[in-house]
Amino acid sequence: MHYGMSYSYYILLFTTVYDFCTQPGKAGASSFSTTRGGASLQGADLYRSLHNWLSEHCKDMREESEKLSDLDLLKYYATQWDRFTTGARYVNKLFNYLNKHWVKREKDEGRKEVYTVYTLALVAWKQNFFKHFTGPGGMSRLTQAILRQIEQQRNGEAIDSGLLKKVIDSYVSLGLDEADAQRQNLDVYREYFQIPFLTTTEQYYNAESSAFVGSNSVSDYMKKAEVRLQEEADRVNLYLHDSTRADLKTKCEAALIGDHQELMWGEFQSLLDTDRRDDLARMYSLLSRILGGLDPLRVKFGEHVKKAGQAAVEKVLPAPGAVSETGKAETLDPKAYIEALLEVHSKFTEVVEGPFRAEMGFNKSLDQACRDFCNANAACTTSTRSPELLASYCDQLLRKSNKDLDAESLEAALNQTMIIFKFIDDKDVFQKFYQKKLAQRLVGSLSASDDSESSMITKLKEVSGFDYTNKLQRMFTDVNLSRDLSERFKEKERTQSVSADIDFQPLVLGTNFWPLAPQQTDFSIPREIQATYDRFTTFHNEVHQGRKLTWLWHVSKNELRTTYLSQKYIFMTSSYQMAILTQFNENDTLTYREILTGTKISENILKPQLTLLVKAKVLLQEGENYDLNLNFKSKKIRVQLNQAVRSEQKAEAKEVLQAVDEDRKFIYQATIVRLMKGRKTMQHQALIQDVTTQISAKFTPKIPEIKKAIDYLIDKEYLERAADSNNTYNYLA
Repeated sequence: MHYGMSYSYYILLFTTVYDFCTQPGKAGASSFSTTRGGASLQGADLYRSLHNWLSEHCKDMREESEKLSDLDLLKYYATQWDRFTTGARYVNKLFNYLNKHWVKREKDEGRKEVYTVYTLALVAWKQNFFKHFTGPGGMSRLTQAILRQIEQQRNGEAIDSGLLKKVIDSYVSLGLDEADAQRQNLDVYREYFQIPFLTTTEQYYNAESSAFVGSNSVSDYMKKAEVRLQEEADRVNLYLHDSTRADLKTKCEAALIGDHQELMWGEFQSLLDTDRRDDLARMYSLLSRILGGLDPLRVKFGEHVKKAGQAAVEKVLPAPGAVSETGKAETLDPKAYIEALLEVHSKFTEVVEGPFRAEMGFNKSLDQACRDFCNANAACTTSTRSPELLASYCDQLLRKSNKDLDAESLEAALNQTMIIFKFIDDKDVFQKFYQKKLAQRLVGSLSASDDSESSMITKLKEVSGFDYTNKLQRMFTDVNLSRDLSERFKEKERTQSVSADIDFQPLVLGTNFWPLAPQQTDFSIPREIQATYDRFTTFHNEVHQGRKLTWLWHVSKNELRTTYLSQKYIFMTSSYQMAILTQFNENDTLTYREILTGTKISENILKPQLTLLVKAKVLLQEGENYDLNLNFKSKKIRVQLNQAVRSEQKAEAKEVLQAVDEDRKFIYQATIVRLMKGRKTMQHQALIQDVTTQISAKFTPKIPEIKKAIDYLIDKEYLERAADSNNTYNYLA
């Protein structure tokens, strides 16, 4: 047994205690009590005697400890605690009968000052030894010794963590719950250790942090704070009770972060400017620990991203007055513009996902900043400019002339365009321009692939819904139906043995789904194609009775083979150019008036087309006369004459925006009617607010336009102003 106790002696002691408690008067019992009868009184006598002996033992230890301090005191205390608690456990077993019977009965009768023998030993230790370590200022000398060891450790000195854990654990063990001995009570630990520990910790870090920031950079301070916070977290794991963790964390964060947060806020912009991501991550990690610590960073980050986006756009703008190699004024390249926006988004997405750990607030700041600079920058002279440029960029990607990207790279590029699409406000403007350019690709067979076209429409539908892409999908359906119709026409031509002197490839499209309308001009069909024109018109009327066929000459393309030159060239022309050139099948020279009369094309369209033919040197102009150039030469056999006319491009953009305005009027009206139909009566401000909310996903609504729509609906008797208030509207069924 421990301390030289043999097994036989242990049994003798156990038996003696048992006999003393159960058989008054038997040998061994008289030495404890000769005057009191009954096991109950003898149990009390034995309990009291044991308590007195334990108390005297603790007082002897107290006298011995008076001459010790700091480390020696801690070592002495820890050694005595080990011996005392080990002995108490054995004594508790020796007095097992007393615990199970006398102590239990006394406790059942409500005596709170009676404990099991082991707990009695702890009470004796607490009252006669532990509580008497009073030091200066009322703090326990024992606690002061612990705190000095902790301070030494914070100052970089080595200490015995195991020793501290043993002493601090005793504070926890001495928390005795009189109602339930099995329940942990931390009152002693908190009063004698935790409260003074937290106070000194706060004082230590207040002093250290203030001194450190005075002579070191913010970056170095953050590293120091990070290390200190980790040390304190480790300290809890090493020798403190876990209940201290939350309060210690709060105190340290207040002293190391909260008191210096303004210093870190002030340094944030510099870290962003120099892209110091390790320091940004450290600052985020520290400030995220305190309430509101990240708020100023999110605001500054958003402003920084917005400025970076606007600066990126300014870099790709053509210089004022700059001209291209062809002598035309430089225009903003949609590819350069969109890639500049994407580069900024990509860079700061990495920052959010890296240093800022994809935190929701920073993601929100990034999105808002990107929305701001995508819709308002040096290139956006109007709110419709970004959607137009994005549609043009998509057009560049999806044309077969785009040789730079394979199928996989093209798909990745389309995914990237959707990032910008989500940020632009006027999605209806993008839709109109995209539809216009899609029509041009489909009519001209200019698409890189049907799969890529379909993929892009699917992406748009996922973001904006079925209604947004309905017309785009119907355009593809039209093209497929038209191919079938064309094959049926060719089959009929073959069965009727019609001479195929012209390779005719018609494309019949539905008026409701295509952004195409005939130009305001007459057109005299050249005799060379008149027969084909008549046969197909007849065929179409037979297949689709009741449908009107309108020919869109301005989007039709032609290939003309030359017979008047030594080299057989193929001229790729518009239908207007074809009509002009076929006038020269019978004349080498024609006047402007003769061409005008022969083609019936309006002058505002005819003149630019003649200019293109003269510029290409197919025709030679001398005053009002136009001569067929009989000495025309070109390095290419296939000569592209069908060039875009700048004035027509501008007019086209204007038409798109006018169509957007018309659609918006309808959307305002439809939204108001839908809301009023459901509510029957609405206040003016509430109606404005709800209309704005519902429309915002499509475009940025304008309050004056909403008011105009309300007035229009009142005029049309869909709504009325309430009789008792001009500020309230009623729905008229």
